[in-house]
Amino acid sequence: MNSSKKPIKKILLLGNGGREHSIATFLKKSQKYEIELFGFFNMKNPKMIELCENFYITDEYNFGEKSNFAMLKKFAEISHLDFAIIGPDDPIAAGAADALLEIGIKSFAPTKKAAQLESSKGFTRSLLKEFDIEGNAEFQRFSSGEQEKLEKYCKNISHKFVIKDDGLCGGKGVFVQDDHFTTAEEGIEIAQKILEKSESLVIEEKLEGPEFSLMFLADGKTVKETPTIADHKRAFEGDNGPNTGGMGTISFPEKLPFITDENIAEAKKITEKVMNAIEEKTGEKFIGVMYGGFMRTQTGTKVIEYNARFGDPEALNFFSLLETDFVDICEHAIAQRLDEINISFSKKATVCKYLVPEGYPTQPVKGVEIYVDESKIGEDVNIFYASVYEDENGKLLLGGSRAIGLVGIDEDFETAREKVNKALECVTGPVFSRKDIGSKELLEKRMKESEDMR
Repeated sequence: MNSSKKPIKKILLLGNGGREHSIATFLKKSQKYEIELFGFFNMKNPKMIELCENFYITDEYNFGEKSNFAMLKKFAEISHLDFAIIGPDDPIAAGAADALLEIGIKSFAPTKKAAQLESSKGFTRSLLKEFDIEGNAEFQRFSSGEQEKLEKYCKNISHKFVIKDDGLCGGKGVFVQDDHFTTAEEGIEIAQKILEKSESLVIEEKLEGPEFSLMFLADGKTVKETPTIADHKRAFEGDNGPNTGGMGTISFPEKLPFITDENIAEAKKITEKVMNAIEEKTGEKFIGVMYGGFMRTQTGTKVIEYNARFGDPEALNFFSLLETDFVDICEHAIAQRLDEINISFSKKATVCKYLVPEGYPTQPVKGVEIYVDESKIGEDVNIFYASVYEDENGKLLLGGSRAIGLVGIDEDFETAREKVNKALECVTGPVFSRKDIGSKELLEKRMKESEDMR
């Protein structure tokens, strides 16, 4: 019974990581609506289950990709939904939103064709080139069977380069010269191995400068920017080690201190053009999140890549700052009416850090118990459960990927960092985090990169 008299909204949420836990948490905090959440998961995340009216746990590959998401559609039909939110990149790329459209359910997520923005690095680079959109890097696409052509190209380019597997690799398919390899010959060897297992890859110019993430809410007609966030993808202190999905993220009460208003304006202009180009190229509007990885360079703002969903951990910062009801944002986007809603964020700093299993990302421990003492986690710290699950005895076990995300929030950046560092001590077990995220040393490093761009 809806005793509150607030309108009921029935929402399906696909995915059960930290990003999806943050979405679920802030949907349930709606002041305007009574939220009935229906979860479609592939792991028994205990904190997400607590928030759901009903849920289904699938053991099918990628939430049911091979069956055209048959169980997802069945579960959605019996739930009488208002709309769906699809969190992870893989089911978005596989067409989960298209499958739901087959039964008349719209999603805050792009279709398979529009999601090529993320699912194919080559598609996006070629789109920028075809529509003459600024911010592109020099690049070349290669397919399996073109090993000889690739080798010749890499030996003859005058600039340093980056190798990117064309498809989705969970943030682990990028290899940067000077970071992951030194010589062109070493790069060629890495690229040849990628082509042995993947159909295609992109070789692109290595861009130099400080990176920043900027997520845009999009409805096919309008894009609206969100706070600027900086990601830390490397597994270990000092930005060392292999790439991960993201070890942590920071934001400031205003924009990041190492980028300019001009960078933000350029990123928005680029994203608007990309959104329009996607529709012209595919015939379908992009609805959802256009999450751009950008770089401030000496020749302006450049595109590193785009994702077609909320970043993770960026979503944890986003929802910790969002003041506008997220249901309204989703419904306005789905109706192509984002221009009619004002979206506001609190003017606070956030420092997000992930606890990950020992051995992550190459050989993470799995199935081992961890303990979380939420009673000791202070105010202004949000906790989100990611790759963890509950066994039949109620034990919280590691799933093998990023486990627990914590976000410190404060008007003062250093205080936000101190809050999250203290909260990290409330989780025990075989896990670690990057202590240097938000440190003065890392900030000074990025500020120096910024000075070099002047």
